Amino acid sequence: MAHLLGAEQISLEYPTKKVFSGITIGLNEGDRIGIVGRNGDGKSTLLKVLAKDLAVDSGRVTHRNGLSIGMLDQSDVLDQELTVGVAVVGNRPDHEWASDPKIRDVISGLLGDLDWSAKVGDLSGGQRRRVALAKLLAQELDVLFLDEPTNHLDVEGVAWLAGHLSKRWAANAGGLIVVTHDRWFLDAVCNLTWELHDGVIEPFEGGYAAYVLQRAERDRSAAASEARRQNLLRKELAWLRRGAPARTTKPKFRLDAAAELISDVPPLRDKVALSKLATARLGKDVVDIEDLSYEIENKNILRDVTWRLGPGDRVGLLGINGAGKTTMLRLIEGQLKPTSGKIKLGKTVKIATLSQEVRELDQFHGERIFNLIAREKSTFVIDKKEVSPGQLVEQLGFTQAQLQTPIEDLSGGQRRRLQFLRLLFGEPNVLILDEPTNDLDTDILTAMEDLLDSWPGTLIVVSHDRYLLERVTDDQFALMGDGSLRHLTGGVDQYLELRRHSLLTGAASNSKLAASSEDSKSSKQNSSLSGAELRDAEKNLSRIERALEKLATEEAKLHAEMAAHDQGDYQGLAIMAEKQSAFNEKREALEIEWLETSELLQ
Repeated sequence: MAHLLGAEQISLEYPTKKVFSGITIGLNEGDRIGIVGRNGDGKSTLLKVLAKDLAVDSGRVTHRNGLSIGMLDQSDVLDQELTVGVAVVGNRPDHEWASDPKIRDVISGLLGDLDWSAKVGDLSGGQRRRVALAKLLAQELDVLFLDEPTNHLDVEGVAWLAGHLSKRWAANAGGLIVVTHDRWFLDAVCNLTWELHDGVIEPFEGGYAAYVLQRAERDRSAAASEARRQNLLRKELAWLRRGAPARTTKPKFRLDAAAELISDVPPLRDKVALSKLATARLGKDVVDIEDLSYEIENKNILRDVTWRLGPGDRVGLLGINGAGKTTMLRLIEGQLKPTSGKIKLGKTVKIATLSQEVRELDQFHGERIFNLIAREKSTFVIDKKEVSPGQLVEQLGFTQAQLQTPIEDLSGGQRRRLQFLRLLFGEPNVLILDEPTNDLDTDILTAMEDLLDSWPGTLIVVSHDRYLLERVTDDQFALMGDGSLRHLTGGVDQYLELRRHSLLTGAASNSKLAASSEDSKSSKQNSSLSGAELRDAEKNLSRIERALEKLATEEAKLHAEMAAHDQGDYQGLAIMAEKQSAFNEKREALEIEWLETSELLQ
């Protein structure tokens, strides 16, 4: 494979820290590299060095002649006065960029909910981040450097980005280096992993799962001081091996070796024991939601939702932005009152929430970590053993020296870890985690998951991190955007399939189609139509659904024709655009007819 870029014996040192020491690495065509390591170990710095945006103290970085590189870093560098369209495609004529299938795919995958003419300065931070990513992906580049590209993307957006990067270049072309804490994304995209630690880089074959195995094998032969870290990794490996069948086919390593490594590892969670503990602490009733609706500004956020959570239940909640996830959490916490219906909490329920912003620590300004911990419980029971708060703090990555750090000087990841520990110190029996992976590296996420494995309460997780959802929850539910809640028996894969179907058939119709069969039967029973009228309405509804599916198939064929068509044939492209316009009008008419027919059946 042809060489793209490389670094030879590079070293970089700051006054208080040595970042790199004599590193030699290279990127070849076809390499898709994920960089993992603790926060502060220099992952983002390495990207800037390889892009020649940051000079090193010694050594050299070389690029192949004519190499084009694009970088997504964590700073906001877009011109605030530009519109979204100009920021992404520049001043190119509409027919020029619109005829490029890759650009159309990028826009639909990342910016479908944004106004093309909106000013960048009027967007939220997350929206600007997506615009910056779209601008980068719309270009023809040999190499991409991506620093936390999944931040501000939901589960659906992360899946789209993984698919885009997997097919962006031919198998032996292009190069990708990505820094991310999203372990599912690493497995889906990368064929190599670099672990950056203590100023050096250790390369591993394969994505995150393969990296875990190889690192576990390495750590098995390490000194006794590494025993605790090794056990965490072996437990993580046990979940990888025993997880969904699709996951075990992804890593490129011998499954018999993995089976041997984890042959003596106990189950990840002793569900029976944890359930008994949870029942003893919580009772039979935890959260009972019945016929709940919530409306704001004449918009139904939640509609007739019934959801029951028992002791020891571990559930993940998915949904696009605006579907009502945060509203549901606030209703459960009692911060909001439902428009109708009721929420009943068990008498012994004690809820604790890890919020996205972690502002709860602001009240401790001027205090140090040690003083804050000293006021907590002297012991804490985890995995049937008593451990001190200090031991838990160490498990989540705080050193003894860091215990003297003032609260206001903590990084985002450190604040999140400390607040998570404070929640556990309070011994809640219902724990709500709202995007808990923000600012955390893979090692700390693994440690957090290990703590949750032995926690016996009821767990509700809202996260775009698919790996975390599959790792710590046993059931997933989705708010479908029409106010309904759906149990995802097929997990995250089922949710993504439902969303794909929604995009094909139109959001309005899919919201209705996604309703459960029980809801449909109930609607029919409540209908005021006569028997013959009811049968006619049901037949008409089936006809419309078939027409929508046929229309979606015809649209897909048209898109394929547009992609393969001579881009210089403007007349031909104009004819195809007229066909697309006709499809849009036909779909809108069918959706209106579908909704009108559905109302007859209610």
